[in-house]
Amino acid sequence: MVLIEKHRSKLRILNLLIIVLLVLPFLSFELPKHIQKKMDKEIKAVFKIETFELESRTFPEGVTELIPSEFGDSNLYEIKLDSELLGFAYLGEAPSKTDTFDYLILFDQNFVIRKTKVLIYREDYGGEIGSKRWLRQFNGRSTSDALELHKDIMAISGATISVRSMTKAVNDVLRSLKILRQKQML
Repeated sequence: MVLIEKHRSKLRILNLLIIVLLVLPFLSFELPKHIQKKMDKEIKAVFKIETFELESRTFPEGVTELIPSEFGDSNLYEIKLDSELLGFAYLGEAPSKTDTFDYLILFDQNFVIRKTKVLIYREDYGGEIGSKRWLRQFNGRSTSDALELHKDIMAISGATISVRSMTKAVNDVLRSLKILRQKQML
């Protein structure tokens, strides 16, 4: 009886191992293709390059708990051309009225914003924050800036929540990068 139980236990472990090995290849930690495609297009346009490498930057959990923005393995990327650092890309998600939107911030090597882009907006209202004209307000801002709505960033009628959310998201990313730089992690 004991021998049969040991055999069953080994079979369960073997079955579990087989399932894990079969499922693991499908659990990739890459960006969704539609987001990656949009991100690549923006990087090519801003940095005026055709080919580049993206290298994900990660930080210890203790450090990421101290910063306001999310810095997991699919948020901050180094943009490189032939191992030369061109800049950085931050990919984030921010809340809108009832959903979220995905955004991209492209930085030069000194963490000065070159471009912000709303990649996916999932609401019927407030999508005006995706306009190039409105997003240009963030260009040239750096980790030494603290953006204020109505002072540095103009409001958009009908998009109040999204405007506040995008402004807060950019501020949080800038503050997070400032902390990471102060800790000499960037």
